[in-house]
Amino acid sequence: MATTQTSDATFDKDVLQNDKPVLVDFWAPWCGPCRAVAPVLEELSGQYEGKLDIVKLNTDENPQITARYGITSIPAMYVYQNGEVVKTLTGAMPKPKLVKEIEPFIG
Repeated sequence: MATTQTSDATFDKDVLQNDKPVLVDFWAPWCGPCRAVAPVLEELSGQYEGKLDIVKLNTDENPQITARYGITSIPAMYVYQNGEVVKTLTGAMPKPKLVKEIEPFIG
């Protein structure tokens, strides 16, 4: 499974109503660090298939959700569980650090 896209219109269904933990990658096409972290997220999507959904939200195209969560710096990765933000991560990071940060939330 690969990462999927979410939007202002589908965010509640894709993320808040999901029965699995969800990592949301807030990103934009012009953001270099966002492009650097993208392959790591693709890898993790396969590694945690069935246990964690990874979705991407383009902050330029989805201003409502971006504003709702006060996203001012990207890449920002938020982990949601049962519709609540349980972890926030900002900036690109190597895979081992990212795994260490998100593993406590993966069933």
